[in-house]
Amino acid sequence: MKVLMKGNEALAQAAISAGCRHFFGYPITPQTELAAYMSKQMPKIGGTYLQAESEIAAINMVLGASAAGIRAMTSSSSPGISLKGEGISYMAGSDLPAVIINVQRGGPGLGGIQPSQADYWQATKALGHGDFQILVFAPSTVQEMVDLVSKAFDKADEYRMPAMILADGMLGQMMEPVSLPEEGEKKLPEKPWAASGHQGKRTHNIINSLYLTPDKLEALVRERYARYETVKEKEQLCEEYLTDDADLILVAYGASSRVVRSAVNKAREKGLKAGLIRPITLWPFPVNALQKAASHAKAMLAVEMSMGQMVDDVRLAINCKLPVHFYGRTGGMIPTPAQVLEQIEKLI
Repeated sequence: MKVLMKGNEALAQAAISAGCRHFFGYPITPQTELAAYMSKQMPKIGGTYLQAESEIAAINMVLGASAAGIRAMTSSSSPGISLKGEGISYMAGSDLPAVIINVQRGGPGLGGIQPSQADYWQATKALGHGDFQILVFAPSTVQEMVDLVSKAFDKADEYRMPAMILADGMLGQMMEPVSLPEEGEKKLPEKPWAASGHQGKRTHNIINSLYLTPDKLEALVRERYARYETVKEKEQLCEEYLTDDADLILVAYGASSRVVRSAVNKAREKGLKAGLIRPITLWPFPVNALQKAASHAKAMLAVEMSMGQMVDDVRLAINCKLPVHFYGRTGGMIPTPAQVLEQIEKLI
């Protein structure tokens, strides 16, 4: 059965269904409904909702809960995620899983509260100090928000690394019919590494990100990057739409991809061979699909609600074999299908 839900509230309910029982957050538009939903639901299921005194406090509470082996989550919007960056780096350095929701707004600074995709660099390249990556999932519908939350928790646990759902204000505020997971207690994986009490049956587990011996730290970082290579090999996700014969491949994710799909359909009606690759994982980036498309396409066009933060990743994915063009709006402006169609007509 489908129910009509706002994106932010669907994210929260999906997290509960995925076994999240501890939420730590701080209000900021346009994701506040997510925290409000958690504040109402967590007490009903024996969970914990805690509004921290700041975003910095919230992410460190997630760190503590995760270190104890608990599924925990936080959510925020762009400026708040910046404040959480240090804590996320500490989590990556301690090999701790958790899910972080970013319902993006315009920036830099306080910017505006309208939809944006200008946190792409932050999520995929510079979320905190040091050598580390996090899993980044980019839903394009409210239903996909629901589906990806569970996957984000599962993959974070599997690889012992933080995962982010990178949405935006448009998806967070949008209402769509969704199918929610069936009610019932989800079986969660064992975490023998957690600092959750040993009852005299094992040695102490210590969760730590401080290593004062350089060779020890280097070895740990190298081991982590070997794990990242496995993630890149196994976890690339994307959707390919009308790409088999396309001369022009448009690359767009999240809310922008909805606009691009409409423009591609209009282009096809005019006999223009356009197609869409929609990255679902922004890290790892879907390099394999782009390389395959580059073998027959003549050019690519990245469409984003930013000043072109994904463009270089598209170029690198195809080893600069094709021209990669860009069209985008920023500051909270959303491109229209007509504007994207105009770009397609110029390039084909």
